[in-house]
Amino acid sequence: MCGIVGLFDPTGRFAPAALREVAGRMGDTLRHRGPDSSGVWLDAEAGLALAHRRLAIIDLSATGQQPMLSTDGRHAIVFNGEIYNFPRLRRELVALGARLRGHSDTEVLLAAVDHWGLAPTLERLVGMFAFALWDRHARTLTLARDHLGQKPLYFGRIGATFAVASELKAFAAHPDFEPEVDRGALALFLRHQYVPSPHTIWRGVFKLPAGCLLSLDLGRGRLPEADALARIERHWCARTVAERERVAAASTDAAALDRLDELLTQAVGDCMIADVPLGAFLSGGIDSSLVVALMQKHTARPVRTFTIGFAEDAFDEAEHARRVARHLGTEHTELYLSAEEARAIIPALPEMFDEPMSDPSQIPTFHVARLARQHVTVSLSGDGGDELFGGYGRYLVADGIRRQVARVPRGLRHGAAALAHALPAGAWDRLLRLARLQAPPGLRGHWSGDRIHKLAALLPIDDPDQLYRALISAVPDPCALVVDADEPTSAFTDPTRRPRLAEFTDRMMYYDTVTYLPDDILVKLDRTSMAVSLEARVPLLDHRVVEFAWQLPTAAKLRAGSGKWLLRQLFQRYLPAELAERPKQGFAIPLADWLRGPLRDWAEDLLDERRLVADGFLHAGPVRRKWQEHLAGSRNWSSQIWSLLMFQAWRERWLAAARTVPVAWPEPAAAGREQPTCATALGL
Repeated sequence: MCGIVGLFDPTGRFAPAALREVAGRMGDTLRHRGPDSSGVWLDAEAGLALAHRRLAIIDLSATGQQPMLSTDGRHAIVFNGEIYNFPRLRRELVALGARLRGHSDTEVLLAAVDHWGLAPTLERLVGMFAFALWDRHARTLTLARDHLGQKPLYFGRIGATFAVASELKAFAAHPDFEPEVDRGALALFLRHQYVPSPHTIWRGVFKLPAGCLLSLDLGRGRLPEADALARIERHWCARTVAERERVAAASTDAAALDRLDELLTQAVGDCMIADVPLGAFLSGGIDSSLVVALMQKHTARPVRTFTIGFAEDAFDEAEHARRVARHLGTEHTELYLSAEEARAIIPALPEMFDEPMSDPSQIPTFHVARLARQHVTVSLSGDGGDELFGGYGRYLVADGIRRQVARVPRGLRHGAAALAHALPAGAWDRLLRLARLQAPPGLRGHWSGDRIHKLAALLPIDDPDQLYRALISAVPDPCALVVDADEPTSAFTDPTRRPRLAEFTDRMMYYDTVTYLPDDILVKLDRTSMAVSLEARVPLLDHRVVEFAWQLPTAAKLRAGSGKWLLRQLFQRYLPAELAERPKQGFAIPLADWLRGPLRDWAEDLLDERRLVADGFLHAGPVRRKWQEHLAGSRNWSSQIWSLLMFQAWRERWLAAARTVPVAWPEPAAAGREQPTCATALGL
C-alpha cells in the first residue's frame, strides 16, 4: 500500500530541481500511506515528476522500490495497491521471456504492460489499484483505478501544472494551489454524507471514477484540456456487468452456493499473499465472520482477528465477535473503548478525511484499524456483502414503500403527506410513545416523528429511483442550506447513467455499488487504515465475485423477508447458523446524545451564527434552527448536524491560514486496556 503523486510542468514553471522538490513535498504529505521509504523520479525533458511513499508489503527489498522503470526504460510507474494474482501473471511472463529482477507486483505490472499492452493487462488484473503510468516514447500519462474503486486517485490543474495524487492533501502542498470550495459538491456532500465521483470538494480537482482510466497526451508541451473528464474510459463497467442476463432460477441454488464458495475461497486466499503479518477485522456479522472462516481454511495457524467493543450495550459487537473467534479458534484481540476514548479522534478527522465525509462509523473504524496495526501490517475486511447480496434493510423497506405507494391514487398520497407534515415531529413523538409502536422490519428502533415526516415526503414520488434517492438522502434539500449552490447531477438524476434493470431491488443495489460503496464505505476504510499505515483488503470485492453476484437472480439474495440469502447459506457451511441470527448492527455510535452532551461546546463553536455568516458557505438561519431543535430534544437532527459539523471542521482545517499544519492522531489507549484473547485461553 502506498501514496502516489504525479506532477506535469509543461511551461517550465519549476526548474528540474524545484520540480523534484515540489513533487517530493507533495509525496511527503502522504507519509502515513507509506512510512517505509520514499522516492522521486524525474523526466526533466518532458517536465514530469513522479513521487512515491512506500508501505512495504510484498518484496520488502530494494527491488520493490518506486517510482519504478520497466526493464527497457520505456515506462515509469507509481503504483498504489496490490495485484493479488501477480504470482500467476509472473509465471506467464517469465515463460514469455520476461526478465524480472525482484518479486514485487509492481514489477510484474510493468512487465505485463510491456508484453501485452495496457488494455489487455487491465483485463488480466485481480486486485485493488490506482496508478500513474508514464510512457516515455508516446509521451502519454495514463491514470487507472481498480474495478470497484478500492484505491483513490485524484487529478486536476494547479496553476500552470497538472497534478495527480492519492489524497487531496497532496494538492495543498503545491505552492500554486489556490483552494476554492465547489458549492455544488458541498450540496452533494450534505445530501449523501460524501462527495460523489467525479466531483471533489475543490473546484477543478476530480476523482478518477472506479473502473476507469484516463490517458493524457503530454507530448504537445501544454496542459491537458479542461475537458479531460470527457475522455475518461472504462476498463471495467459495473453497469454492463449488472445488466447482463441473470442465470435462471431456484433450481440453481446448490450450484450457485458451490460456485460462491469456490470464488470467495479463492479471493480470500489471494488476499492473504503478503510478506508481513496479516489479520482480519471481525465484527461477528455474516461478512467478516465468513471472511475469517475462509482465511482459517487456508492456514493451519490461528488467524489474528481484531474487534472494538463499547461500554454501551446497544452499540457493542464485541460479544458476537468473541463467539465467532471462539468457534474458529482465532487469535483474537479486542479493545474496549470508553466513550471519551472513542471521541478523542474527532478533532483529527478533517486531517484524515481531507474531503468532508460524515459517516459516523469512521470513528470506530479508525479505532479497530489502529488496534490491528499494533499487531499486523495487513488486515482483511468484510465490506461489500451488503451491496452485492442485498444486506441493507432499506432494500426491503424501500421496495415495500414503493409497492404500497403505487396502489394509492396520487391525490390521496399528496393529501396523506400534507396531513403527516401538519403535525410537528415532536407531537408525533408524544403520540408514538403512548402507542409504543416499533419501526417496521429493516428500520432499527422505534417510530419517530422525524421518520414519519421522512416517509411522508416519499408519498408523492412516482419514480422509484427518485424514491430511493429521497430515502437515502441525509438532507432532502441541501441547496436550502448551502449559499449560492446548484446541485450537480448524479447517478440518481442523470438519465444517461440509469441502469436497465427491471427489478427495483437490483437498481437499489446497483446505485449503492457505484456510489455509496466507492465514495463512502471504501473511502472510510482506506483513510482510516492508511492513517495508521495499515493495508486493508476486501476479498468480497474481487471483481470475479462481484460479476458472479450480479449473475444471480434476485431471489438468491433477498428471500423470506431478509437479505444475503446465499451468503447465509455459505456461512452455515463454516459456522453454526445461530451465530448469524442477530440484528444487523454495524459500527454505530450514540451520536445524538453526544451532540447534546460532551460534544455540545465543540459543536456550538463550529455552528456559531457569526462564524457561519462570515464564512459564507452555509445559511445561518436554517442551520441554527436545526441545532437548537436538536439541543431541545424536539427533533433528532443528528445526521444532518454531523454533516454540517464535519464540513465546518474540515473548512477550519483546510481553509484557515494554518491549513498546512497537520493534526496528529491521538495516542492509542493504554496497554492495560487492551485485552488479547485466544479462543483456547478464554475458557469460553
